[in-house]
Amino acid sequence: MEIRPARRADAMAVAGVHVRSWQAAYRGLLPDDYLAGLRPEDRAARYGFEDPAQPTTLVALDDSVVVGFATVGPSQDADASDHGELLALYVDPPAWGLGFGRHLMDAARGVLTDQGFASGLLWLLVGNQRAERFYRVDGWRPDGSRRREEIWGVEVDEVRFRRPLP
Repeated sequence: MEIRPARRADAMAVAGVHVRSWQAAYRGLLPDDYLAGLRPEDRAARYGFEDPAQPTTLVALDDSVVVGFATVGPSQDADASDHGELLALYVDPPAWGLGFGRHLMDAARGVLTDQGFASGLLWLLVGNQRAERFYRVDGWRPDGSRRREEIWGVEVDEVRFRRPLP
């Protein structure tokens, strides 16, 4: 297993993980026709890997194949501008339960700590019990904030979690 910063050449592989993860993890939480219509090509073009003005994305590799990614950056929440944010953490469904998510989480927290943040936050899709268990084991706790947000063209309800870093 290797964790490293994402490169432009990783965009399609990361987008594939992103789409497959959404299709598996959000089944029953988002409309089936929406999930079926997701295409890696649509997402890959939006990633800003290697751009210092964009959030940092890390990839997890297994035998040189991208099997997961995590994206972090400064929080965009007005009431938490001093926090770092875990913007995304996805692992390809065939690699679930093999430790890639844990290693990505450790690396993502390290990046946020290196960027000077003492606390982190993340937004979790309401009803995503698998992810909630994962984050709770890692020390994340709901802070009472909720929002309705449009993400990748679909409206979702989310709850905010926080934890001290590192």
